Amino acid sequence: MEFHQPVLLAESIQQLITNPEGVYVDVTFGGGGHSKKILEKLGAKGRLYSFDKDAEAVANAQKIGDDRLVLIQSDYRFLQEYMEYYRVTHIDGLLADLGVSSHQLNVGERGFAYRLGGDLDMRMDKRSQKTAARIVNQYEKEDLVRIFSRYGEVRNAIQLATVVVKERSKRPFREIDDFISRIQPVIRGKAPKYLAQVFQALRIEVNGELESIDKMLEAAKSLLLPEGRLVVISYHSLEDRMVKNMIRSGNTKGILERDDFGRIKKYFTPLYKGVQTATEEETQQNSRARSAKMRTGIRTEEK
Repeated sequence: MEFHQPVLLAESIQQLITNPEGVYVDVTFGGGGHSKKILEKLGAKGRLYSFDKDAEAVANAQKIGDDRLVLIQSDYRFLQEYMEYYRVTHIDGLLADLGVSSHQLNVGERGFAYRLGGDLDMRMDKRSQKTAARIVNQYEKEDLVRIFSRYGEVRNAIQLATVVVKERSKRPFREIDDFISRIQPVIRGKAPKYLAQVFQALRIEVNGELESIDKMLEAAKSLLLPEGRLVVISYHSLEDRMVKNMIRSGNTKGILERDDFGRIKKYFTPLYKGVQTATEEETQQNSRARSAKMRTGIRTEEK
């Protein structure tokens, strides 16, 4: 079973590890590329907690066999709860490689990619009951508009939602190809880009991705030691905006907080200005790297 190549591997690990004997978290184990590299850089007393809710990723992770690795099959939104369970009060760094893995995109029965057919599924955790089919068949029109416009930035979200509601009254949506065929009349611009936006919106809703990111980043803020590193690789503007806001203002909404003296509270200091992107050489070898944006924040000491 092949998983995706880790993006910005050397750069992310170099920025993450400041104490080889420290405690680190990789909230997106995936194919294990980042976790394996972290373990290579850790000393004998170092510790790594890796999260993934995908059972296939967890099965792959069990092959590593390193006592310094604690694997957690769970959504990273429960980062705080699991750290409390393992009695971890502080961490030296956290890495998040957000989005969906190439492995998930390339397996048709998972339903993540519009080009491969299969069922309207899109669940990262197959234990969940919420599928893309359930959303398009049961959600109210207003909720579909919200999902398509907010999560996919689909410009004609109202028109798309109207067609979905009309078509499902004839017969339920079950398969990807049938869904694409029946929304064909409202596709605007280049079909691949439009469908990618629609499928992104459905995937985010199915997996509660933005809510998970929000909770994970809040937990990271609480857990990171002063000078600890928050390293996040994102793949679309919604994710990147949340990360940028957290580093800038200490929350994902970008609301600046002030102390009793009117001074802006600083929770993180950016390691560098703006975002870091993959080299042309890496994007040629790994197409997933083309849209990757990495931000790194250094946890400041609260006064």
